[in-house]
Amino acid sequence: MSEVVLSGVVKRYGRVTALAGVDVSVPSGQLTAVLGPSGCGKTTLLRSLAGFERIDAGEIRIDGNRVAGGGRHLPAHRRHIAVVPQEGALFPHLSVADNVGYGLDRAARRSDRVEEVLTLVGLAGYGSRMPHQLSGGQQQRVAVARALAPRPSVVLLDEPFSALDAGLRAGLRHDVREALRADGATGVLVTHDQGEALSVADKVVVLRDGRVVQADAPATIYREPVDAWVAGFVGDAVLLPAVVERGTARTALGALPVTGTVTEGPVTVLVRPEQIRLATGQAGISASVLRHDFHGHDALIGLRLDDGTRITARILDGGPPCPVGDRVTVQVDGPARVFPTQAGPDSATSVLVGLAA
Repeated sequence: MSEVVLSGVVKRYGRVTALAGVDVSVPSGQLTAVLGPSGCGKTTLLRSLAGFERIDAGEIRIDGNRVAGGGRHLPAHRRHIAVVPQEGALFPHLSVADNVGYGLDRAARRSDRVEEVLTLVGLAGYGSRMPHQLSGGQQQRVAVARALAPRPSVVLLDEPFSALDAGLRAGLRHDVREALRADGATGVLVTHDQGEALSVADKVVVLRDGRVVQADAPATIYREPVDAWVAGFVGDAVLLPAVVERGTARTALGALPVTGTVTEGPVTVLVRPEQIRLATGQAGISASVLRHDFHGHDALIGLRLDDGTRITARILDGGPPCPVGDRVTVQVDGPARVFPTQAGPDSATSVLVGLAA
């Protein structure tokens, strides 16, 4: 197990700065997910860690040893890091066992290490099969087993589940997480899937424009985002303009108690869709149903308040039918989180329109 620390890492491609002073710590033996939109620097961060890119400033340390920065660039093959790519990239002419044992020395191949890691990823007994005899999910499991086999200091996972269908992806990422934990491996998962990051990682690092916006436990990222942009990016969010007076936010959803850095005057407030309750014939804010998106375990209800504000409510277990055009009343459970009002393209208003339209 090895701790990974990036300090002030900068990487440029000509005039484009892909990483702009990134500070990230990955605790030993844990899985850290790096999350962000396309072009935020996720892949560059992973490639810099792996040694595929030479950084322009800052430093990278693995288990206290500097592998990049200060005039030093340890090549990829000497960093003892394994990479699991988006697609398994198995050798089609080699068996599963030979694929897994490819990076091992002769003594290790003669040991039971290959079968040990195949068992970790749920493929015990598959060693004699060929890659074309496996499903896509099984091939990714083999790729993870191959990465774990030489006991690397760090395993880097580059969106390894993105090519799989949703049902297979959920089960595989859980099994891979358990395999990393069982082998004591330190992992870095690069993903654009918020649900994936929140569900499997011990820590989530959110990147935007090559900078770390927030790095926290998944629950903290979701419940206590540092700004309106993170709130809107990590999970569904209803972001509303408000005015705080004496510790209460006055919003289109009524007067709400607040958490966060509370200041008097204009602010932006966050309400998660699951906080919004629907009723009929009760006190609350009146609204019309615009859509009912049923997902089985829950449903997302698009609503338009009487003042024209559009919001989204999440009803667990699907809830009762809400036909389009029905009139309902809306209430909010729990406090709203407060952010200073922003201006420009990352403002709360732009986030709200994108989510609720």
